[in-house]
Amino acid sequence: MTAEIYRDAWGVPHLRAGDALELARAQGLVTAHDRAWQIEVERHRARGTSAAFLGADALAWDRFARQALLDDTARRCFTALERRDPETAAWVRAYVDGVNQGLPEGARRTPEFGAVGLVPGRWEPWTPLGVWLATHILFAGFPAKLWRDEVVRRLGPDAVALFATDGPGISGSNGWLVTGERTATGLPVIAGDPHRFIEAPGVYQQVRLACPEFDVVGLAVPGVPGIAHFGHTGTVAWAITNAMADYQDLYRERLRRSGDEEAGEAGGAAGEGEEGLVEALGPDGKWHPAARRTELIEVAGADPVEVEVIETDRGPVIINPDPTSGDGAGGGGRENPPADPISLRHPPRVREDLGFSALLPLLRARRVADVDRALDDWAEPVNVVQAADTEGGLLHRVAGRVPVRDPLNGTRIVPAWEPGHAWHGWYAPMPRGTVDDGLAVMANQRGPATPLGVEFAPPHRAARLRALLDVRKDWKAADMAALHMDTHLASAAPLLNRLAALEDLSPEATALRAQLLRWDRHMAADSTEAAGYAAVRGAVVRRLAAHPALAPLTEPPPYPEVFRPWLALLPRIAFALENLLTAEELYGIDRAEIVRAALEEVAGAPPEGAWGDTHRLAPWRALPDPAYDAGEPGLSGDHDCVLCTSAVPGLTDRAARGPAARYVWDLARREDSLWVVPFGASGVPGSPHHRDQLPLWLGGELAPVTTDWNQLRPDRFVSENENNSENKSENKSENEDNA
Repeated sequence: MTAEIYRDAWGVPHLRAGDALELARAQGLVTAHDRAWQIEVERHRARGTSAAFLGADALAWDRFARQALLDDTARRCFTALERRDPETAAWVRAYVDGVNQGLPEGARRTPEFGAVGLVPGRWEPWTPLGVWLATHILFAGFPAKLWRDEVVRRLGPDAVALFATDGPGISGSNGWLVTGERTATGLPVIAGDPHRFIEAPGVYQQVRLACPEFDVVGLAVPGVPGIAHFGHTGTVAWAITNAMADYQDLYRERLRRSGDEEAGEAGGAAGEGEEGLVEALGPDGKWHPAARRTELIEVAGADPVEVEVIETDRGPVIINPDPTSGDGAGGGGRENPPADPISLRHPPRVREDLGFSALLPLLRARRVADVDRALDDWAEPVNVVQAADTEGGLLHRVAGRVPVRDPLNGTRIVPAWEPGHAWHGWYAPMPRGTVDDGLAVMANQRGPATPLGVEFAPPHRAARLRALLDVRKDWKAADMAALHMDTHLASAAPLLNRLAALEDLSPEATALRAQLLRWDRHMAADSTEAAGYAAVRGAVVRRLAAHPALAPLTEPPPYPEVFRPWLALLPRIAFALENLLTAEELYGIDRAEIVRAALEEVAGAPPEGAWGDTHRLAPWRALPDPAYDAGEPGLSGDHDCVLCTSAVPGLTDRAARGPAARYVWDLARREDSLWVVPFGASGVPGSPHHRDQLPLWLGGELAPVTTDWNQLRPDRFVSENENNSENKSENKSENEDNA
């Protein structure tokens, strides 16, 4: 059976084929047609070759991708997958075949290729694994260890807890499971929204995959086969949130060139451009060979850049300081450059496994037990999973690979040459949560994954969701959209309490304070009180960041640019403001005076308009378009709201992070399920489905999940091109045979 491709009213692809392999090929084909530019950018990012057409702005990422060995790790993981699970490996190959078949036409339809002169390249069997790894390598936030190390060095160990919170580089989610005892149908509903950096095109792809073995709707990652994170098979549905687990370690390394014992003993970095062997000092006190090579990164509009790639017994060296370079990767003349290279150890590199063996069993799942078994093979990222089926089965567990090691590994950079920091197997069994009184709510707060993590999100989103859900026992799928859009900001309390305690204010400040104390604490786009609160909050953040007591943290340490979001002081203060305002003591800082000065500052020049006038969507695009960005709409919500649209208080009100999708899975009737993405199903500018879901996403509405094939229209364009390509392939084979 040749694959059939259909579209619903929103352009979402619904694919039907005779077997799983043919279906995977169709998924790759339709993804290449709909998202050619997006997935080619991701392929190049995984290989560290994106600067060749995106220019110098992409160089920092490419350097990291090369030094972290992302493409090599993906290749190794695929080789191991072929050995351990040949069925899944063949399925991934089929997807890649579809991508390669569809890319030429997808590129022809997408103007970005012409804008940068990019010709689509060939996908390799391991490319989907590379896309997955590049998408998630920073997901667990290992650069936070660089920040903690700097805080300890500058302010002491007691300061670490003050800044512990859901930081600027972390991606989170809301997710909730309502059992049949609390729904109108008597069967469960699962709903939520993953919070990630908002990209255009979106990071999730709505899709339906059907063959005789399974029929699944869900949210796929473009460039990766199957439906990993959010899916509904008709009889069982699942969804995830980030577990906030810690499973990546950073090691300080001592490297030396072969024969250069003096430099090695001093802890110097391997010299740029020097040839010869590199050795790393191990925990046994001996020097061990380290793999080394140099690579050249092409940069559009600039000279190529050479990068040294080193891997020790711990892992790839991702920070290799060169005090003479001044290129942002080393000291560059700054005070106190990092003394040692730093390597990254993470499970996919160690185990040669990215968890792809879970993907086909997830599609084939019929009951919660099937989902549970599939997730035993899950690797990265580490997630909290909620699942339910039509027979009353429930699942609330952590899935992924977390190493067993010294607790210090989880919080700081540890010395590679000291015993005691090695990994000793894997955490097992993975923790499980409970469903209490018909509800399970996860929003990256401390929960079943607590033993596996260091920093978690504040409890506000989870507490708010539970409070809202607890008032009813007749929930329907259609009711969940209102919860997605809740804008109550519980974390405003510490600042408002500080404002309430102030005395001897100017008349203008007194009036502003009264307005804020009457405020309902909802960050609604049309709220002038929310705008006033945000302005005062931003002024407090800036004043704290400028205080001499925190001056040692003002200048970010000279680590590579890709880690800067974790190392800048102002964002760290912004997201830890609740802790900093409520701590018993803060290095002698007069916080009452800080808040007073901020209030008077804003009262003297109050914001014009409402919160949504400055709180606007700022999606990431591989090719920035200022004219396009200028039209992005205003938003409700804030970082600690259920409607988590994250700006950086004190720096900008524009939101780069937010709900990358919203979903509601109804176990009673799958056709009553709902979903939406920020823009649309198509990544092709000018397509009617390029941005047609944006009004729904902004207004808190959801599109129906269509399951009746009779309500879909055949995608003749894709099907005809697919058949033409097949005919060409057959003719080519016949000609080769004749030759």
